[in-house]
Amino acid sequence: MVIMKKTFVIVALLLIVGSSVAQSLRVGAAMRVITPNPLLPVSGGVGTPKKATEKKGDLFARALVLEQGQTRIAIVSVDNIGWPSALGNRSRALIKSIPPENVLIGATHTHSAPDAYGFPDQNGNSLADLAYLDNCVKLIADAVNEAVGKLEPASLKIAVGEAKGKIAYNYYADQLYDPRCGVIQAIGTAGKNKGKAIATLVNYAIHPEVLGSGKGILSPDLCGPLYDRIEAKAGGMAIFMNGAQGGMVTADVRRENGQEANTWEECIRIGELLADEALRIVSTAEVLENPALSCAARTVEFPVDSEMMRYIIKKSPLKFELSSTGKVAAQINLLTIGQAQVLTIPGEALPNIGYYVKRHMPTKYPFLFGLTNDAFGYILTKVDFNSFKRYDYISRTSLGEMTGEIYMDAVLKWLAESPKPVTAAK
Repeated sequence: MVIMKKTFVIVALLLIVGSSVAQSLRVGAAMRVITPNPLLPVSGGVGTPKKATEKKGDLFARALVLEQGQTRIAIVSVDNIGWPSALGNRSRALIKSIPPENVLIGATHTHSAPDAYGFPDQNGNSLADLAYLDNCVKLIADAVNEAVGKLEPASLKIAVGEAKGKIAYNYYADQLYDPRCGVIQAIGTAGKNKGKAIATLVNYAIHPEVLGSGKGILSPDLCGPLYDRIEAKAGGMAIFMNGAQGGMVTADVRRENGQEANTWEECIRIGELLADEALRIVSTAEVLENPALSCAARTVEFPVDSEMMRYIIKKSPLKFELSSTGKVAAQINLLTIGQAQVLTIPGEALPNIGYYVKRHMPTKYPFLFGLTNDAFGYILTKVDFNSFKRYDYISRTSLGEMTGEIYMDAVLKWLAESPKPVTAAK
């Protein structure tokens, strides 16, 4: 009888320890250079790509993988103006160890990278380099697969705060932008990385278009100096996920004389300032030993009312899918990481949409990953769509009048149905 009791106690302890290990958080990070060699023309959006004669920094695909128990999630950032699901889904098919709906692929929105949409000209021809895009698809999958192979025990620090200084403003209405910066930092808890940063994710709404597509420079723009600064000061890998930066939250390169400083030096100033602010914001955050992790995905359909967007979707060599009813489908993700929530946006939502959605997220730590899983142009409310001259361009490059309404209705209903974030895994 005594032996049986001892055996029972030992088995129970082993089960508890095994369960604890199985549920503990693990994190991995990896990156791939996706700079074309030789250089390719760069795209700032619809229109003919501009020839690039030099580069300032490399373009990257950066992957952060989080795992807890049976839940595994990949967050990928690509240095490009956008990364359509027509490409992203091909990478997901090459990633066997993560459910495809748990792979989030977002674009930094640099305006100094090759065309990833296959924008057609007036004759229906595209100048996109399909071989380059094919290689990027494989490199993205390689980065995620490597990050999975590097998974290790980790804790997290999560914070959201105002990034101070001359970083961003709204070109249309200078104060209409969100100065909040969200930061997720993973810290190793065992082995050679114990106490060291594995990765630092920065979530901030801004157009990385300091250089733009007309300078003849291929570049990650301000994101490059941000990566370098964070990695030099904190260690590990830096990753940037954009926010609700549409119409038209851009880098604050204004000079007192009314001109703009569209230079690499200004990319360095803004990128390093944002990096420093992100590290300041997260520096005093509580260390979360085993934050609860979950990932949900839903498909939302949007009608394509814009003649320009219909033309791009139908004529692009990437073969975008358009339903018989004239709609496109986009994957939306809702992540919970401890007390933080992350919602994805399949395009460039205007800042008022970002503010509205964040206000309804039941958390002190709201994150919005813009241009993620797809990048279907601008997303604005029906009251703003085509209502005044300032929004002519963003209305034309939006799917339509109801895009913002459909998105907000879908995510607010989802939030109301979802469990509230909790601090730690049970």
